[in-house]
Amino acid sequence: MPSETIAIASDHGALELKNALTEDLERRGFSVLDLGTDGPDAVDYPDFADALASAIREGRAARGVLLCGSGIGMSIAANRHREIRAALVHDNLAARIARRHNDANVLVMGGRFIGMEVAKDCLAAFLDTEFEGGRHARRVAKLS
Repeated sequence: MPSETIAIASDHGALELKNALTEDLERRGFSVLDLGTDGPDAVDYPDFADALASAIREGRAARGVLLCGSGIGMSIAANRHREIRAALVHDNLAARIARRHNDANVLVMGGRFIGMEVAKDCLAAFLDTEFEGGRHARRVAKLS
């Protein structure tokens, strides 16, 4: 069983998806650090991306999942932090490649753009795929 802590956060545009993915993470045995939001009121996605980046930087979580309506805003906000390699994905292949080739440590999805089952499949691929290293390690090192 995994002992890794995964941070998760969303804005109001992906609250339902956040709750479902939190259940999936817990079912798989991960500790979940839920950074919000917790209700349907409109909130600002950069605040949640910043909170998740802080959790990873401080070692409170190893990896993270960020969600907003499109995923675009969260991806932009998260990637402003040097320790974050956030990948916006829409399918299983992109999630696997983000881990395998880019050592992504944050999975980003858009709650209004992706179906629940596809999102769960992307999460599984993100969690189960290892970084390949090799020629990719040199490139990833240049990101931070």
